[in-house]
Amino acid sequence: MKYRYLGRSGLLVSRICLGTMTFGMANWGCDQNQASRIVDTFVGAGGNFLDTADMYSAGVSEEMTGKAIKSHNRDELVIATKAWFRTSEGANGSGSSRKHILDAVEASLRRLGTDYIDLYQVHGPDWFTPMEETMRTLDDLVRQGKVRYIGCSNYYAWQMVKANSIAEKMNLEKFISAQHMYNLVRRDIEREILPACADQGLGMLCWSPLASGFLSGKYQRGGDIPEGSRISFRKSVDIPRYFHDHAFDTVETLVELGEVTGKPPSQLSTAWLLGDHRVTSVISGPKTVAQIEDVLAVADWDLDSDHWNRLEEVSNFKHGYPLEWIDQSYGNIAGMEEFPPAHHRLVRDRS
Repeated sequence: MKYRYLGRSGLLVSRICLGTMTFGMANWGCDQNQASRIVDTFVGAGGNFLDTADMYSAGVSEEMTGKAIKSHNRDELVIATKAWFRTSEGANGSGSSRKHILDAVEASLRRLGTDYIDLYQVHGPDWFTPMEETMRTLDDLVRQGKVRYIGCSNYYAWQMVKANSIAEKMNLEKFISAQHMYNLVRRDIEREILPACADQGLGMLCWSPLASGFLSGKYQRGGDIPEGSRISFRKSVDIPRYFHDHAFDTVETLVELGEVTGKPPSQLSTAWLLGDHRVTSVISGPKTVAQIEDVLAVADWDLDSDHWNRLEEVSNFKHGYPLEWIDQSYGNIAGMEEFPPAHHRLVRDRS
């Protein structure tokens, strides 16, 4: 297993993160016995990073995660969870207010059966709570020892920058990570969010790296959705998100590369994400031991440049304006330097 520093911190995490949204999930999830076997396999392979959230299966995922890690050394693990979604019917049962965060963290600690959370993340933007209130509350949790590091998820780039600017001004803990949807067919975060992460020192944690299994290659252009698959239970979300001709072109290229490399599409898709060093870890959400074993094959294997570039080209993401203008105009202010500055690596950082 290879490890990467989480953002601008000294925390080393495995570049494969075990996502536990499947733990306790009806229809396409797994039970406690399977969850524990998945955790055992992951930790046994050197994985130390596990991610959950208080809203996954209404808290059951945290409970199952807590039980699954009891047979392992807690201090060797990096446990991440999230709050923001509604977890109670009361008026303050959701969001990023001081009241909700303080209530939510205590509930998560209880369900996880631990004294501290390594990475506590705000699960989404709160348009009503002042960001100063949220950042102060998160800082209080760090100072109390209940939380070690803080991060965000599904934020706009400007919100990440604003949050860390507020934290710097008020001498508070800053976000060290961002968790966003990122895969070969949904590369939206390359426009603004990944460059903001690089600027602010946030490590990117990719959720849905296989596009809910779409990039595994088991879905055919114009074919039926296999019964029992994850997408069969999430058609209203995943079909509009992933099923289009351009995406199927990418899958077909993955299959072709698989014949050349001997690697299945799932592993190639994961390795492509890890080819960008702004990505700290890829979150895999398995429901079987076989699925976690599949992704663990990428724990210390890297995609070569030619294959990486081919996937980059076939997925053909258009960054649009202003990068298009910047690329055309950059020569007007550059050319005398020996090499471009680090912050000019707007699109990719493979160094």
